[in-house]
Amino acid sequence: MFSEEGTKSNLFDEWPDQYDRWFETPVGLLVKRYESELILGLLKPRPGEMILDVGCGTGVFTVDILSFGPLVVGLDISKPMLVRAVKKANKNKFRGVVGDMMTLPFADGSFDKVVSITALEFIENGKGAVVELFRVAKKGGVIVTATLNSLSPWASRRKHEADKGHSIFSRTIFRSPEDMRSIAPTEGEVKTAIHFQKDDDPLTIPKMECDGCKKGLFTGAFLAARWEKH
Repeated sequence: MFSEEGTKSNLFDEWPDQYDRWFETPVGLLVKRYESELILGLLKPRPGEMILDVGCGTGVFTVDILSFGPLVVGLDISKPMLVRAVKKANKNKFRGVVGDMMTLPFADGSFDKVVSITALEFIENGKGAVVELFRVAKKGGVIVTATLNSLSPWASRRKHEADKGHSIFSRTIFRSPEDMRSIAPTEGEVKTAIHFQKDDDPLTIPKMECDGCKKGLFTGAFLAARWEKH
């Protein structure tokens, strides 16, 4: 992604407050709801499992995973983001680790399940990152990753913001469902969520999202994939 780890870390160090505030807006709350539902449906966390959350950020989705009773290790390259996650999480069920997802500081087969949510879009070598997620999962374990969908109108808008110098989107790599299928060592399941736009009326969003899911559209802004390690 970048030549120096410090550059990657510093990119997100100033974002904890802004990132969390977005998910507190009317549309942000709905985005978080549908993204979380998709992730939890694919991951199916259970009590007592050991789960690695790679790129956990401020713990927006980590706390939802923790509510099912697993033990979670959250890894993020940005210490300020990770500190926020630690404050939100159940200290008896969560441990935070500063690290890079391309070189995870864990032994092979350490986790029952591995999840990574909106971190892959900042990694050029997507295949290498996914292989690393597979490495630390146990045989028979589940790997779930979510990223930003290049087929979504959200991506077009974000690319326009990148052209204007947006500090995050100018570093973002958008991938398609087919891209996600191609970067894993085994076949998996791919789904999308967020079948509405940022400026849509929050009152109409639930129906729009329901319709998009029923039709099985692959143009949702949030792209998630699930694999099992054989």
